[in-house]
Amino acid sequence: MKFVLSAAFNDPQHLISLAVTAEECGFTAMSFPDHVVHPERIDTPYPYTADGTRRWQAFTPWVDPWVAIGACAAATTRLRFTNNVFVLAMRNPFLAAKAISTAAVLSGDRVTLTLGVGWSNIEYSLMGQDFRTRGRRTDEMIGVLRKLFSGEMVEHEGEHYRFDRLEMNPAPAAPIPIWVGGISDAALRRAARNDGWLSDLQTSAEIRGCIEKVRAHRADLGREGEPFDVMASASDAFTLEGYAGLAEAGVTHILTLPWIFYHGDTQDLEEKKDGMRRFADDVIAAFPA
Repeated sequence: MKFVLSAAFNDPQHLISLAVTAEECGFTAMSFPDHVVHPERIDTPYPYTADGTRRWQAFTPWVDPWVAIGACAAATTRLRFTNNVFVLAMRNPFLAAKAISTAAVLSGDRVTLTLGVGWSNIEYSLMGQDFRTRGRRTDEMIGVLRKLFSGEMVEHEGEHYRFDRLEMNPAPAAPIPIWVGGISDAALRRAARNDGWLSDLQTSAEIRGCIEKVRAHRADLGREGEPFDVMASASDAFTLEGYAGLAEAGVTHILTLPWIFYHGDTQDLEEKKDGMRRFADDVIAAFPA
């Protein structure tokens, strides 16, 4: 089992210090959420709460994930970086590919792209992208990104994107793993076609159920024997036994805000770092790399 520090809901001025501490404590990676703006009113419900309201308040800081990853990568040497999640289809595929591949190159190939289709029609509209086709465009964009990440001369002729032969460099030295977040059937099928899956904040039973569905899709694709990662946040697993049970079910990475267990929802940097160190002693040390 590996452990990933969530960068969500943190003071941006804390992020580099948290990344350095995460590396010192044995966290495998640090993960960044993604929103461009916070509309005062929403016209599409948030899909991960019973009443459709968001889990955060207005004026919560949302950093650009690739700028933040670049800054944190410059202050570390081993820590990996990912997302929870990057809303790919809100972006132009070339600009997204350039940011992601640059972060991978400058970090020494320490980037995993975790993407999702998002839920905010307003953000899509503000970004000039079609909300209704976001799923189909995401699938096509994944193929476009993989081509551009190769650094070779490539071309593409698809339903939504077309371009003649071109190359994009610098290119990462190693393939960028692509994980997919979401709990819908479409998201689970998309995850099965790629390299990993990210849960929502779910119960252990719900996470196991999603993993079983992904495994069935992987078997249909003839890929059941290939490596596959699962990054999960369980709402009911906070003990060594709980984490071990998730590992047995197929979870490879736990996404967490570790100081919550020691200091609550603190915004004090020193308390956050203390919580990370205590979590490393109490939990990470029990799961040798």
